[in-house]
Amino acid sequence: MRGVRPVRGVRVRRIRAGSRGSRIRACGQDRGQTVIEFIGVVPLILLLLVALWQCALVGYAFVLVGNAADEGARAGAAAQGDGAAACETAALHEVPSSLQAGPPACGADGAGMYGAKVTLKIPILIPGVLNGFPIEGTAAHVKER
Repeated sequence: MRGVRPVRGVRVRRIRAGSRGSRIRACGQDRGQTVIEFIGVVPLILLLLVALWQCALVGYAFVLVGNAADEGARAGAAAQGDGAAACETAALHEVPSSLQAGPPACGADGAGMYGAKVTLKIPILIPGVLNGFPIEGTAAHVKER
């Protein structure tokens, strides 16, 4: 400890000799380090939150398209008259207008089933990144007589 002179304006605290020996710690020299680390990590945290929110939007769109196809097929199968109009009305009622990519395709097949196919655009949080690719939901119900 001989020959070590304290720097003017910096507190020096001596720590007792222990298993690691004597150390000298300068207190107060890392005052801005926490702010710099915080500023460096904040963009990464925000990017992670945007990615998680986009994943939630994709999941929500898949739930909507599946439910809309199911409701459309159920309404078309139960309709006494024009099943296609009932199917289209029920399917479009379940989906917000901002997500609709086109009218649903509804119709009965020869095996006594009534099917519906609904197509939606995935909502994009940051426009221009993924360009909103379409997803399809299909469902079928037994045609009631």
